Amino acid sequence: MFRATCIAKRATHAPPLYRLAPTSYARLTSPALLARTYATTFESPSSKLIRRARTAAKYTFFVFGSTVVGCVVLTGAIFLHDAFTYHNRNIEGVPVAPRALQPERGGPKNLPILSTLLSDWEDDENRGLAEKPHLVIVGGGWGAVGVLDKINPGDYHVTIVSPETYTTFTPLLPFRMTAAAVGTVSVRSLVEPLRKIAARLRGHLINARAVDLVMSERLLEVETISPNGLKDQHMYIPYDKLIIAVGSTSSTHGVPGLEHCFQLKTVSDAQAIRKRIIDNFEAASLPTTTPEERKRLLSFVVCGGGPTGVETAAEIYDLCQEDLMNYFPKICRKEVSIHVIQSREHILNTYSEAISRYAEDKFNRDHIDLITMARVSSIDHDKVTYTRRKPDGKVETFEIPTNFILWSTGIAMNPFTKRVSELLPNQVHKKAIEVDAHLRVKGAPLGTVYAIGDASTIETSIVSYLLELVDEADKNKDGKIDYDEWKIMVSRIKKRIPMAEEQLMKVRELFDLYDSDADNSLNLNELAVLLQEIGNKITALPATAQVASQQGKYLGKKLSKLAERRSVLEANGLTMDEGDEALAPPFRYRHLGSLAYIGNAAVFDLGRFSFMGGLAAMYAWRSVYWSEQVSMRTRALLMIDWVVRGIWGRDLSRL
Repeated sequence: MFRATCIAKRATHAPPLYRLAPTSYARLTSPALLARTYATTFESPSSKLIRRARTAAKYTFFVFGSTVVGCVVLTGAIFLHDAFTYHNRNIEGVPVAPRALQPERGGPKNLPILSTLLSDWEDDENRGLAEKPHLVIVGGGWGAVGVLDKINPGDYHVTIVSPETYTTFTPLLPFRMTAAAVGTVSVRSLVEPLRKIAARLRGHLINARAVDLVMSERLLEVETISPNGLKDQHMYIPYDKLIIAVGSTSSTHGVPGLEHCFQLKTVSDAQAIRKRIIDNFEAASLPTTTPEERKRLLSFVVCGGGPTGVETAAEIYDLCQEDLMNYFPKICRKEVSIHVIQSREHILNTYSEAISRYAEDKFNRDHIDLITMARVSSIDHDKVTYTRRKPDGKVETFEIPTNFILWSTGIAMNPFTKRVSELLPNQVHKKAIEVDAHLRVKGAPLGTVYAIGDASTIETSIVSYLLELVDEADKNKDGKIDYDEWKIMVSRIKKRIPMAEEQLMKVRELFDLYDSDADNSLNLNELAVLLQEIGNKITALPATAQVASQQGKYLGKKLSKLAERRSVLEANGLTMDEGDEALAPPFRYRHLGSLAYIGNAAVFDLGRFSFMGGLAAMYAWRSVYWSEQVSMRTRALLMIDWVVRGIWGRDLSRL
């Protein structure tokens, strides 16, 4: 009975049976299908192999054919585009302003004043721009390009003043220069014409160097760079807003003989370094060269253990190991020696300790001589002299015979930066122009002169604003700051100097620590000591391309916002010069990490964690490096250079 019940229940819950349609049954029992099934089931191994080979050949032919057709179409499109680039343009009757052909003279030195440029009247759009506020950018590096990238077209009449007609735009400037120096990349892959960058804004380029500034009359004195040895001309360029982005020069540290050294700042420097390296190897490969002279010729000395010095040493090692060894006598490779002289205990000392250790271990494996805790005392044309202090305090002197010396040990003021600093009595920094958190030059007329990049440093002194801060925070006007007023003062300091935020995180602890008389308030003396200590602990921003780029983009956005809100500012009784603080927050630097190339390997210092390794890290580094290029042209050229280097090696010709 129980069994019958279970069977009945199972029958009740069983899935329904569906009868096959006659067509389905006929299809399943068709002779063709049965024959194909039989043939597949009982197919011989040789037949299976032939069938698979045919399938593979079919898809291979399809892929190959598609690739060929794609290449043909792409090539045809390129030639078609190229055909339309050849055309003749007849330019007649171009209007030119009379003042552009015969500039008026004026200023303290009675020089020509370029109030109107040759192209200002070319068309209606240029005529309209000529009536806009005149923005003059001195320099053509990372900071200047950052400004040009973020300014909206039509907001300003833009003029660039630069001794070069191109920008060397790269996130890792030292590597690109060293790579060009040893033939890893072409010099053409390093540069982008400034006129092309400025074309979006219909901007102008004056190929000249800035030499002086008349702030009272808003005149920039420039010295033109004339061809064929002609006499350089001096003239004034009027401005409404001026941005100083001239970069820096290498610091000498008082070492004599630096005229015998190479530096790594420009493309010309890279070309000179490349020529010297090839010259040294060619001379060393001659049979008449003595062993001592060969050893000196193949000795490469790098003064400075920062990113530039480390990457140069790594690139020279790669050049010798991967290319020169195959084409020059092997005795030359045996005699090559690379020396890095560093005044600190470790190379790459601004990076994390793990990265410094990794780079040092890599150099030791590559037999690159690291000389740490040493100072260069003098340089001659054929040797470098340096000193090291022994544990007992005695100083030892050493010499390295060499025919190649690279100097890369810190920065100093550009001549124009130094001149501007001399014009302003409250500029006391020895390496750069001091600016406030809005990047305005301290001491210059408000909102007219800015400085960015290596040419500037953001002020870290808070005590100079003591009385102003007390006046804002002291609500009861008793001359003291209680805790509630101290919190107000902290917010004012953070707004004025954002770099002080990290030092002001422990608000209560700081108040209690410097309340020396325990009266639950801070008097002026206690506040002065407190603010002085905080200012001393603030770390200045590094002189890197990353900082310059962020400052340039910040300034470009702010200037465009000022131009857009000009009518609003005027309605509120403010001029564009006074609108910085009203419309834009102070500059805040966001550190995105530091990278360095150390010879077929790379290191990443990303703040909270570090990443280092061999080829994988190097390709990751290249990806970041490639993505930050200024244009698709430089991206394409850079990719081609890397492919050429990988297949055919570096270019060893002496050009």
